[in-house]
Amino acid sequence: MILTDLSAHPVVAHRGDSAHHPENTFASFDRALAIGADALEFDLRVTRDGVAVVIHDATVDRTTSGTGAVAEMTLAELRALDAGSRFTPDGGATHPFARRGLVVPTFAEMLERYREIPLLIEVKVPEAVAETRRLITEHGARDRVLLDSTDHGAVEPFRADGHTTGASMKDVLALLRRACLPGAPARLPYEALCIPRWYNGIPVPVGRLASVARRAGTTTHVWTVNDPHVAASLWRMGVNGIITDDPAAMLSLRASLARGEQNAER
Repeated sequence: MILTDLSAHPVVAHRGDSAHHPENTFASFDRALAIGADALEFDLRVTRDGVAVVIHDATVDRTTSGTGAVAEMTLAELRALDAGSRFTPDGGATHPFARRGLVVPTFAEMLERYREIPLLIEVKVPEAVAETRRLITEHGARDRVLLDSTDHGAVEPFRADGHTTGASMKDVLALLRRACLPGAPARLPYEALCIPRWYNGIPVPVGRLASVARRAGTTTHVWTVNDPHVAASLWRMGVNGIITDDPAAMLSLRASLARGEQNAER
């Protein structure tokens, strides 16, 4: 799978092409793939009636026409909301995706629609684990799914039955402590390290963590990177994947860097 390949440099579309389309909608995911993104990143929560749905926040307020907690809504109530109504490319002057039929997708729909695409899934809450696991099995998607979460309780259960997982916040803190000691761990309990450059205003030593992870056979992906200069620096320091709101910009950068390397070899 490309997201755990140490030799690959994937561009992962963060909630789709979310710089230009409403996040976590089919319009956003479809556009990301149309321009060449290597993988899709999205978030999972569960509705009151137990359906795994693709939405980042605990409430629908920021990204839909409604208000209220996702966990307190049924799927039918959630699907009645306009998932394109709040998106604006110009500070609120226009809302080009309002009333265009965009809805919050279900996880089952994602697995059905994107059958061959690598998926980086942020499982937001432990309550989503059982349904997420069931659907991955039902759709035969285990070999293309990377399951991640800052919440250890939402990612650790997947490790017990051999799913490919990322590091939780607890895991990252443990690796930070380990990175300050001589030597490096020979193995880590996860296949990918998905980290930001900053956390709560504190800089994350991405290069050092990526180096320790690579020696243990673990890939490193950094979110959310939209500046090509920053992405170029991260790739040069050994980061594998760039998780971005603007996959077109990152794909253009990757192609430019590849041309530069080819010219240097001539």
